[in-house]
Amino acid sequence: MKTRYPFAIGVLLAGLSLASCGSPTPSGPSPSDSPPTATPTITADVSPTAEPTPPSTTETPTCETLITPGTVDALTSEGWTFKQREFVIGDIAVEGGLECLWADYSTASDHGQMYAWGPLGTERSRAAQTGLVNDGWLRSTEGEITYITEDPAYAIATDGDGFGMTYEFGDGWVKFADTKQGLLLIEWGD
Repeated sequence: MKTRYPFAIGVLLAGLSLASCGSPTPSGPSPSDSPPTATPTITADVSPTAEPTPPSTTETPTCETLITPGTVDALTSEGWTFKQREFVIGDIAVEGGLECLWADYSTASDHGQMYAWGPLGTERSRAAQTGLVNDGWLRSTEGEITYITEDPAYAIATDGDGFGMTYEFGDGWVKFADTKQGLLLIEWGD
């Protein structure tokens, strides 16, 4: 029995070495590739409650349901907690909205993360966007989504793409995060 372990470890290491020496896999099929063959499907006994369900906009968001469960776990494992406050854009209150400020409140620090979401009708959305742009924020669009982000020259913190605090305006809702990439962590209501 003891002689099998060194052999198994040797085979594993050899396999890993060969895998790491191989050429990179192309990102798409080449003309010489053969058509894919069917592979057997492995099924597992998964209870219906194991599948995440998207939040309903008829429910009330909380700071623990506004962002992804993995983000909540990561923040709480660092000892961070949240403070909840009213979601306001300039002088426009987002009724039914929620803004969450996550940080380690047991110590004085300027480190934290902000996430917000709220329902917002067309007229109030236009007014909020106009107010932000008039205050020097920058507007961009991607399809039906409008982003209003702070001028990076004045941003306290930016993401990998250079965006700081950013609002995302959709059809009947608005999101906010301290970076544009942070908007991806908000899974409520869209």
